Amino acid sequence: MRLKLKDLPEENIFSSGHTACAGCGAAMAVRNIAKVLGKEVIIYVPASCLSVFNGLFPNCAWTVPYHHTVFENTGAAISGLSRAMKRKGLDDVTVVGIAGDGGTADIGLQALSGAAERNEDVIYICYDNEAYMNTGVQRSGSTPHGASTTTTPVGKLTKGNQDFKKDVPLIMMAHGVPYVATASASFPLDLINKVKKAKETKGFRYLQVYAPCVPGWRYEQSKTVEVGKLAVECGMWFLLECENGRLKINREPKMKNLETYLKMQGRFRHMDEKQIAELQESIERKWEFYKGYADLTQRLYSGSEASV
Repeated sequence: MRLKLKDLPEENIFSSGHTACAGCGAAMAVRNIAKVLGKEVIIYVPASCLSVFNGLFPNCAWTVPYHHTVFENTGAAISGLSRAMKRKGLDDVTVVGIAGDGGTADIGLQALSGAAERNEDVIYICYDNEAYMNTGVQRSGSTPHGASTTTTPVGKLTKGNQDFKKDVPLIMMAHGVPYVATASASFPLDLINKVKKAKETKGFRYLQVYAPCVPGWRYEQSKTVEVGKLAVECGMWFLLECENGRLKINREPKMKNLETYLKMQGRFRHMDEKQIAELQESIERKWEFYKGYADLTQRLYSGSEASV
């Protein structure tokens, strides 16, 4: 049965009083994610904005067991925690890693791939704010084309990031894990039901959550939900889920208002017509790919239990 927001408990597992920026998309998402996960959970967070604003020693916003070590090892750390819980007979404890896009798409990709390949019984959540925000807004593998960061500045020779966003959810689908989904802090119902599904699934589960960042993206702090909704509407972010190899598109983008989305944010305001056209073309190519992939897998697994 699908969850509604009113079904979530009043008690916050991720409690108030943390130091996230006003309008932080990551904090919005994590608050709802924690309510679905419940108390029988161990949380692991590597170096990231979340590790900073959820509490520096001796304070901590988490009211459940919480671990923090180094940047690159989320996949390895949650694998060990999960196996330790099973060795102690604590099979009802859910082990969850929550990492940023830098710790997922770049620095932690090897540990993430290893855990997925072994089909470890864990949930890995990447909150995607599309750069290394806690260390000064450097470009990550998840930074979109054209975005200005401190390592892809706007100058005479280049105008922002010249590369295109790495598709980590697709990489996870290629691992053949039981559950892969994308979500957004701006679509809380979709988000909480995907977390619920991940919690009820065994094996390796991967969620990538779109998390707008006020200081890194440079927009008004009251516009976080609007920015996230526009991203889905224009196709900068797709809402998808892949269960045992069968891909489903949860919300079809309208493929419009890309320029409105870009002009809301300081990181994109320098983009000219040519750059916007290049970005639009890449979005449409990706959308056609996902539509075809979803159609193929739906037909491939039609009438049978999906298995990869």
